[in-house]
Amino acid sequence: MAKRTKKKNRFTRALFRLLLIFVGCIGWYFTRTWKGTLISLGIFLFTAFLIKLWWKTRGFFRLRKAGIKQIDEMTGEEFEEFLGMLFKKRGFKVTYTKTSGDYGADLILQDRENTIAVQAKRYSGSVGVKAVQEVIGALKMYDATEAWVITNSYYTKQAQKLAESNDVYLIDRDELIEIILDSK
Repeated sequence: MAKRTKKKNRFTRALFRLLLIFVGCIGWYFTRTWKGTLISLGIFLFTAFLIKLWWKTRGFFRLRKAGIKQIDEMTGEEFEEFLGMLFKKRGFKVTYTKTSGDYGADLILQDRENTIAVQAKRYSGSVGVKAVQEVIGALKMYDATEAWVITNSYYTKQAQKLAESNDVYLIDRDELIEIILDSK
């Protein structure tokens, strides 16, 4: 995955440089002055900046408008981003953990009194004991006062029992929908 991203970035940079040269040549061809060349390059760079800005904010607004049907189609990372935005709206300071080696927490939420380790599970089936076990391990690692597991699905009886005995707060599909509706 990382190699593919590096190759894609290298290709994108090379393509951008070629486009800069091409736009510079067009500016020179039509004006035969350095000023015309620089103006055409400036217009190109400004347009490229606007396109990049639009591309990044497009995903942000799509996540903001997402409902439960869109959540069901998200990837795990998109679901974590969505939850981060949702809890920022609710006044929490949100920190994202690494995607791998996160010690059982995907998000760390902080308010004035509490630090909350959150395990996000976007599943099509029921969430089992493993998710609760992972977030219990994250409590000490992140010096958290609470542990939550949030899913777009429901929990197995065993997961509910383990969560109850370890004071882990479970947010299932129904409660997630309520939180989304309260935030809009």
